[in-house]
Amino acid sequence: MLRTFSLIAVIAAVSLLGMMRTASAQEEGPSQEQKKAAPSQLELQVIAIKAGHLFDSKSGQVINDQVILIKGDKITDVGGGGSITIPLNAQVIDLGQLTVLPGLIDGHTHIFSSNVSFVNTSREYRTLVAVSDAQLDLRAGFTTLRDLMSHGGGYADVDIRNAINRGLVPGPRLQVSTPGLVATGEGMVGTWELKVGNRYDVADSPWEARKIVREEIHYGADWIKFHATAGYKFDSDGKLTVDSTFTPEEVKAIVDEAHRHHKKVACHAFGGEGLKSCIEAGVDTLEHGNVLDDDDIKTMVQKGIYLDLTAEHYLTEDYLPADTKATGGKNSLAALQEASARKAIAKGVKLTFGSGVHSTPGGIHAHGTQGTEFATLVKYGLSPTKAIQAATIVNAEMMGWKDKIGSIDKGKFADIVAVSGDPLKDITELERIKFVMKGGQIFRNEVNAK
Repeated sequence: MLRTFSLIAVIAAVSLLGMMRTASAQEEGPSQEQKKAAPSQLELQVIAIKAGHLFDSKSGQVINDQVILIKGDKITDVGGGGSITIPLNAQVIDLGQLTVLPGLIDGHTHIFSSNVSFVNTSREYRTLVAVSDAQLDLRAGFTTLRDLMSHGGGYADVDIRNAINRGLVPGPRLQVSTPGLVATGEGMVGTWELKVGNRYDVADSPWEARKIVREEIHYGADWIKFHATAGYKFDSDGKLTVDSTFTPEEVKAIVDEAHRHHKKVACHAFGGEGLKSCIEAGVDTLEHGNVLDDDDIKTMVQKGIYLDLTAEHYLTEDYLPADTKATGGKNSLAALQEASARKAIAKGVKLTFGSGVHSTPGGIHAHGTQGTEFATLVKYGLSPTKAIQAATIVNAEMMGWKDKIGSIDKGKFADIVAVSGDPLKDITELERIKFVMKGGQIFRNEVNAK
């Protein structure tokens, strides 16, 4: 059923793919031609949402009987039902029985899916699948994504971001990190006799790393993402060994070069030397962080480094069965991460919401299912309030968009979702989104569904 939503956009994307390829990677927002062609009715239309219960992501409180006024793609006013005058010609959306929240933000996705063959399909086909998967996330209530590495898609994530910004295809707001950086060996496909290629950008010295950072930024990267660790293994006693990739000097070069160009850096690291190099170099977000000691946590707090767990991922068949088999049930990445997360939460590390969804429907950890991450965060020690804030105001701050998204406030984008029950009492309500609006446009409305 969810795929039906994407058919029109996919067909449109086929005809527009050439245009997307030749467009400037740096351009954002609709073109001047589109602005002229936009119907004046859209600019004049006022929408009034009656919210029975509104989650204020800044205070963490639920406020009853609120009205949200929307004109175009922005919120023009919000307040108590008795203090807001609804214009006579407004379109009224009655969500009086629901809990209304800001549009959710997933801080770690991979819209280029892992279960679409890198060898047997074209990049154009994989791009169409990526558009479709991004739309599944939108329908699940995630109106904004930070997509961390295009996993064989090259710079097509930039094309998708720009196409969405220009109104060519529907989709969530995107920040992208293009191919991302790895050291030699990661992402290579084939055998030594037949090297098919690499899904990422490869660097093996500080100066190579700086060059690739510059290239990725030039071609449209919002973030620089790199892998500081690669594989891992458990011995029969449950002891974890993590394979580090870049040297501390290479990590410092990556972070310094990105920051020189005013771009933020996300570091993939499970633990060990690679993780410590990322923290020492001052990355902006640490992805996964399965093994954190007290010194790691202390430095993260001091430097304001965000921790993005993608916790649910390590409970899936991608990891847990193999970990359990290798250790005889003694250990797993998930168990290590839970212990680290509890310490990090207690010490005040800023946790974001990132799911790590990476596959199409039917695959493991599929797009549109990431609402389950909320329950895992609560299990690991976040309160329901903090978990929702992680996916709203905290992620907006992390992405540098706190003035645009993350809360329901005057002047911000009209990104709004709603659920039937109270997510502060039952966090799994966020797995059952009933209403989705992005920029004043409705993408899901099951409010009156029987």
